Amino acid sequence: MVSLAGVAAVTFLGYRAVPVNATTIGFAYLLLVLIVATVGGFVEAALASIAATFAYNFYFLPPIGRLTIADPQNWVALFSFLATALMASRLSIAARRRAADALARQRDVERLYTFSRAILLIDTSESFPKQLVRKLAEIFELDAAVLFDRRSDEFYRAGPLDFDGLDDQLRDAALAGTSFSDERQHRAITAIRLGSNPIAGLGLQGAAMPDGVLQGVGNLVAIGLERAHAQDLDSQIEAARQSEKLRTTLLDAMAHEFKTPLTSVMAATTSLLSNPDQPREQRVELMTIADESAKHLKELIDDAVEIGRLDSATIEIHAEPFDLAEVVREVVAGMQAAMDTRVIQIEARPILHTISGDRRLLKLALKQLLDNAFKYSPSNQPVTVRVFEEAAMATVAITDRGPGIAPQDRDRIFDRLYRSPSVEGRIPGSGLGLSIALSIARAHHGDLTMTSRPGETTFSLMLAAGRRRSER
Repeated sequence: MVSLAGVAAVTFLGYRAVPVNATTIGFAYLLLVLIVATVGGFVEAALASIAATFAYNFYFLPPIGRLTIADPQNWVALFSFLATALMASRLSIAARRRAADALARQRDVERLYTFSRAILLIDTSESFPKQLVRKLAEIFELDAAVLFDRRSDEFYRAGPLDFDGLDDQLRDAALAGTSFSDERQHRAITAIRLGSNPIAGLGLQGAAMPDGVLQGVGNLVAIGLERAHAQDLDSQIEAARQSEKLRTTLLDAMAHEFKTPLTSVMAATTSLLSNPDQPREQRVELMTIADESAKHLKELIDDAVEIGRLDSATIEIHAEPFDLAEVVREVVAGMQAAMDTRVIQIEARPILHTISGDRRLLKLALKQLLDNAFKYSPSNQPVTVRVFEEAAMATVAITDRGPGIAPQDRDRIFDRLYRSPSVEGRIPGSGLGLSIALSIARAHHGDLTMTSRPGETTFSLMLAAGRRRSER
């Protein structure tokens, strides 16, 4: 309709408004057909060409007002005009089609590039194949996408619509490398291959993809799945390495810690065996030393078992009310043998609310924090332990006068088995103490925080306070 209206407008202008000769109006009609061919399609251009031919004949070629031509030369001009108009329209439409194809190919390349980048940026917080198929559906604007992973024997689906009823075909694609298509429902299933071996089946529903694009998608999915598989293997290797390192570290720590009480037990028993007739007071003293050292050894064994349990399972809390300051003093008293001449300053303010927790686990956490303070604080400087309550949290703050923690180490200070390169090999340690203390604090719905500056580092173990103690 637009092309016919254009012919009518040109005819009116050339015949009524501004009368012109036949040559001029012929060029006007030709220009109109070219414009229609550029804006519209071949059908519109052909219709405009035929309408312009009849109008040109009827209004501008003699005899005027009749669809006949008196001069035979005008027949040549008329058919040349019609052929030129039609060829120009075909060329224009072909150029538009090529431009549209180029844009479509460019869009497909951009989508493939975006998909490849998305594969590289997928994180490990969720299943890799699940994220992969979701990114595929989003980037290519698919109605549905489903991936069957041969290794895991699982289906991963994405998209607003369901892709049901073709699970067997997806399995066949993953196992035998077969393909399937349903043009009526705009569905396609292709095998994902790594080399020549199929490793997965991919089903797509939505706008049809060129074969080259579908093959590119398949190659990217194969690369993504293989990358995820390699990362899983790396994680398993790292987990095994960490487990072996943990086992070795625990054994080394146990051997080191057990030597002191075991030496005391052996010294006492050796003295008793070598001189059984010594006075009763000396025998009682030796037996007391052996008994205390045996109890200390039992505590060390319990701690070692607890450390292994904390690493491998959910922490089980046996909560009971206790006095936090009293627990701190018990831990300090139990470490007297390892303290030598070290000085610990205890500052305890009244706790106005009840505190409940697993007494044994909390003592283990405090012992780890105090041991850490002893390692990094100069021997002539005191370690300060403050017990106080603030903002409904009971807190034990342990401050040492060591060199401080370097800024680059602060984000990893609570990581299991992490030790700063600046102290590793120079100061003994396993890298477990702080992570154990943090796990225990969080198991009690509390937290463990750290503040550090040159010459002072404070670790604060915070526990949630309960009800206010009754007034007496």
